[in-house]
Amino acid sequence: MYPPKKILDKMRREPTNVRFSDLLQVCEEFFGKPRQSGSSHTIFKTPWPGDPRVNIQNDKGKAKAYQVRQVLLAIDKLKEHQNER
Repeated sequence: MYPPKKILDKMRREPTNVRFSDLLQVCEEFFGKPRQSGSSHTIFKTPWPGDPRVNIQNDKGKAKAYQVRQVLLAIDKLKEHQNER
């Protein structure tokens, strides 16, 4: 597997071409273990209420592009949240 930095760079460049396993690895790195998994959705807890939510789905081994973009927004918001402390 790629280190998360390389995966993040690829996610920003090509959100339509991301493997679900890579997206899952990045989400676990930033948000910890999922609060729900095993169904069609894998959901991660965030330190703020509301959007952007971290909710991902496996689409035949690929990540859905709109969910990749949502994860990137959530990571950016998380970094802002950490900088405010």
